[in-house]
Amino acid sequence: MEYKVIPFIASIEQNKGKSSDVAEQLETIINDNISKGWKYIRLESVSTFVNPDSGCFGLGAKPGYTTTRQMIVFQK
Repeated sequence: MEYKVIPFIASIEQNKGKSSDVAEQLETIINDNISKGWKYIRLESVSTFVNPDSGCFGLGAKPGYTTTRQMIVFQK
């Protein structure tokens, strides 16, 4: 069994975007991969810790933070 995982980052216009726009983007990616023989499994959230940046001599230092990414999982 083979798996394929691709990131999903929806893009909508500020103050104009709708949930249906996001759904359409996801649907397009799923349908494109299905046409290539992949089976859609699920949309998975993956949390990642981004390490802090100490900057140069402490100047411009940025704290670490946790971020979540959406991943689309396919199977063949």
